[in-house]
Amino acid sequence: MSQPPEFYGVPGSAVGDVIEKNRAAVFDAVEMAYRLHAKGDSVNPDSYFLLYPDNPSARIIALPAHLGGSVQKSGIKWISSFPENRKANLARASAVLILNDASNGYPVACLEASVISATRTAASAALAAEHLAPEPFTGTMGIIGTGIIARTTVQWLMFRNWKFDKVNLFDLDKNEAERFAGWLNSEYGLEVDIKDNLDDTLSESSLIAFTTTSATPYVHNIELFAHSPTVLHLSLRDIGEKIILSAQNFVDDVDHCVKAKTSLHLAEIMTGNRDFIDGILVDVLEEKVSLATDKPRIFTPFGLGVLDIAVGNLVLEKARESGQATLMPNFFSHSERW
Repeated sequence: MSQPPEFYGVPGSAVGDVIEKNRAAVFDAVEMAYRLHAKGDSVNPDSYFLLYPDNPSARIIALPAHLGGSVQKSGIKWISSFPENRKANLARASAVLILNDASNGYPVACLEASVISATRTAASAALAAEHLAPEPFTGTMGIIGTGIIARTTVQWLMFRNWKFDKVNLFDLDKNEAERFAGWLNSEYGLEVDIKDNLDDTLSESSLIAFTTTSATPYVHNIELFAHSPTVLHLSLRDIGEKIILSAQNFVDDVDHCVKAKTSLHLAEIMTGNRDFIDGILVDVLEEKVSLATDKPRIFTPFGLGVLDIAVGNLVLEKARESGQATLMPNFFSHSERW
């Protein structure tokens, strides 16, 4: 009789430890997932949103995906975003990732996934930054929204050996910015400037990361980007349509990014086309496009489920090797048909 796969649980402590000890492998896994997806060796359906009419800022999202190549895993990330959690000093996002064996469909693991999700977002941002910036690994960074995604993005940029002259911070909650500044200084010894207004943050930074929870664009002044910065538009809905149309735009996946009232979707509605999108990140990695130096280069990643599968699979393998994955015996106790 064929035996069902073993099923493991991987807690957040193990996930964090594995990622910290295997950062180079994680970075490579993210790039591999992008390349496999660009080749069509993946399945990445639309995300599904559970919304709360009485709590419009909150949502839970399901991201199903399959990744081929050497991974051959399918799965789904179930991730919540409850911004009001911050008032109780709880993280905005919480998540689990279920991985399935693609040969028989059986689940093989459940992993804590808020760290995986933040990691794949930040690692992909770092990958984009070093390939989109005219002078990578140097300059002044501007961060709008000083939460966990911002923190994780800085960690990955520093892992990739960026040397910032200064970091400019802007957050509507100045206390959050002050905490973030303290962390930057104690962790990396970086010079930090907490800005009183958004305009100065943007105009004085060569690498800009938007990591907010904004539902609608609020940045509309094209002149703030006249110095042609590299922009990591991780929160998708910060930048006005006219700025998008004046920039060189790259995405992780066109169809995924141009929907759900993202800035790119609003630009499509305004123009009736997608001609303002210059390519996907893999086009940049493979040098299929020429990068502009006279306009901002904006990377807007919707966040592909295949990245979660790639990082989650690596974490599971390393956690099993190190004994940090908990086997759940007889989890599929009724798998025999007869």
